[in-house]
This record gives sequence, structure tokens and C-alpha cells, in this order.
Amino acid sequence: MTSAIFPGTFDPPTNGHLNLIERGSRLFDSLDVVVAYNPGKAHLFSPEERLEMLKELTKDFPNVTVHLWDRLIVEYAEKNNADILLRGIRNTNDFAYEFDLSLMNHSLNSRIETLFLPAEAKYGIVRSSSIKELARFGGDISGMVPKIVEDAIHSKYEKN
Repeated sequence: MTSAIFPGTFDPPTNGHLNLIERGSRLFDSLDVVVAYNPGKAHLFSPEERLEMLKELTKDFPNVTVHLWDRLIVEYAEKNNADILLRGIRNTNDFAYEFDLSLMNHSLNSRIETLFLPAEAKYGIVRSSSIKELARFGGDISGMVPKIVEDAIHSKYEKN
């Protein structure tokens, strides 16, 4: 059985994330979507909010589960007997960053391999930080995030 992990902050979850989850669910017997959080960083959504959104968005994928994690991803992999980290790559900047990260993770646990999956072209410019900025200024984010995420983002900015 091949188990993989798709880690990220998912703040917010995007259509690009969902595309990678859907594609990863076809490649692996099981895929753990791991919502990483760092209490020292500011996020638009709490870890629990991101977890709940992703659970709702992935409910139709029987081999996908969603979890929270606040430590090194290689520790999650060890604890859950996973040996593949799935990472999305939009461009060469992503590749450079993810490549360095993969070397670090592999040095921490040589059993862990990183698989880079290129984003589909239509998701090449979809970035969580850009979506938040666009929404903050009233821009249309409907093509970048699922409806439940769009509504949640608008709700957050209406409260502030």
C-alpha cells in the first residue's frame, strides 16, 4: 500500500490545492492532507477552520483524510508510516524552494521521498496570499477557491 502526505498551510484552501488532492488520490492508495500550523504565525483562518473546510472539500475522496499537525512533517510521516510527500509546483521559484525543503526532509529521514507534481496551467497563478489580498480589496476570487472558501473569506473580511 502506498501512503502519501500532502502537507500545507491551506490558508485558504484553493482550487489548485483541490486539483492536487484529486490527482494525488488517483496516484496513491491513501493520501493524508496535513494542515500544518505554526502558533507563531498569523493566519486568516484558524487551524480548525482550515481542517473543517478541507474535510468538507475532500469528503467525496474515499482514500483522502485530513489532519492537523504542528511539528515537523517528517515526524508525521514516521508516526503514520508514510514515505512520500506530495508537493505541488507552479513555477521555477516553487521548485527551488521545494527542492531545498525536500533535501532537508530527506536528511532528517532518508526513508521520506518527495514527489513534485506540476500544477495545471490554469492554477499557475493561484496563491493563497494573493487570494487573500485580492479579496481584502473586493476583487473576484470565485475562480480561485471553492464556494465555501469564498464565503468564509468574505465573512472574515466583513467582520474586520
